[in-house]
Amino acid sequence: MGEADGGRGHTVTAALAVLGLIVLGGGLAHRPPPGPSHEGPPALGHIPAGDALPWAAPIRVDIPSAGVRAPLIALGQKPDGTVEVPPFSQASSAGWYRYGPAPGTRGSAVVLGHVDDLRGAAAFYRLGGVRPGAVVRVSRNDGVTAEFRVDAVEKVRKSRFPADRVYGAVPYAGLRLVTCGGSFDRRKHSYRDSIIVYAHLVTGRHGAR
Repeated sequence: MGEADGGRGHTVTAALAVLGLIVLGGGLAHRPPPGPSHEGPPALGHIPAGDALPWAAPIRVDIPSAGVRAPLIALGQKPDGTVEVPPFSQASSAGWYRYGPAPGTRGSAVVLGHVDDLRGAAAFYRLGGVRPGAVVRVSRNDGVTAEFRVDAVEKVRKSRFPADRVYGAVPYAGLRLVTCGGSFDRRKHSYRDSIIVYAHLVTGRHGAR
């Protein structure tokens, strides 16, 4: 299987494992770090704290340059403490981790999405095509659209998923988008890598949905 850039074919075998989204080597799902961390995105300079928005639940994420447009659902944790993922019955939706910051508020807001499913492309199929500088818009239920700018894009082995970088505390309003990437491991029925997009809030606009 190729990377999560919209250029790959689909097979039933691969689609059965697309959840590779947050599955680590050994079949363990990742979990948020137990305490605060201040590890920032890779190869990224200092981001001024700047302004943050009041809390409001996110309802949609759009990345115009990559053709990503997905409704957002709220995600929690499984009984074992790992992060929930969007159900395959809603693979066209991405999920916001509701126990972390809301997009636009100060801290690392985390959004997870499938790359594909049994029918084909899912919410974050084209996330691997996002590049630094791209605009990410998150519509919220208060009528405000939070606009983010992409700082870095990282592809990492799931066995080395950087939970501290994704969920760790930051002094600005940050956004992290996560999906599967890399080649497909037929033995483990999972993609080998995770694609992570790091972004920071630029502005909030009323009625800009």
